[in-house]
Amino acid sequence: MSDTDGDDPPQLSAATLAALQEFYAESLNEVDRSSSDKYAVGALKEDWSMSQFWYSDETAGRLAAEAIEHAGTQGRIACISAPSVYQKLKNLQSERGDDAPSAVLFEFDRRFSAYGDEFVFYDYSNPLCLPEEVVPQSFDFVVADPPYLSEECLSKVALTVKYLTKSKILLCTGAIMEDLAGKLMGLKLCTYLPKHSHNLANEFRCYVNYESRLLS
Repeated sequence: MSDTDGDDPPQLSAATLAALQEFYAESLNEVDRSSSDKYAVGALKEDWSMSQFWYSDETAGRLAAEAIEHAGTQGRIACISAPSVYQKLKNLQSERGDDAPSAVLFEFDRRFSAYGDEFVFYDYSNPLCLPEEVVPQSFDFVVADPPYLSEECLSKVALTVKYLTKSKILLCTGAIMEDLAGKLMGLKLCTYLPKHSHNLANEFRCYVNYESRLLS
């Protein structure tokens, strides 16, 4: 315990930040050299110790298309702990050009800081500890995938979701969280079944708070 406790945390130098950015950018290339696209789903290996399970390419594409449809061409999309959706959004952006919404990834895994200004470090245990530039209710669409199936985790992620969203929410989590998702965010269970590149033991579902084709 030092006498500096309570002061602002020390800031990294520009050189240190640049070195970190280079390290994380290299990690994207080292993991899957068969992929020339750093935004490809699976370009970075899952780290199961952080409860990372990437969506299948089909699911990532379906959820990204859903986000684009409901955010609008000039909208903003927040991806909370959902890097697969963010990656697919970046691929769709390259296809659509200016006719595509922007996207930001809120993620605990700092390897994704290689994505630059569109990466925001996010720790669900501190749900409102976000940079000043993240303005409340500034995202037209929020897609979230809490890392753990627990009331504590979903309750805290819900605080972040409600802080970020203007209105529309897409949540992906276990079927056992249905009642809590409805209670916390007014979400309804969809009939669409999201899938992962590696099968999960728990039944996984998605939920929305708006009219969607995912519901039927």
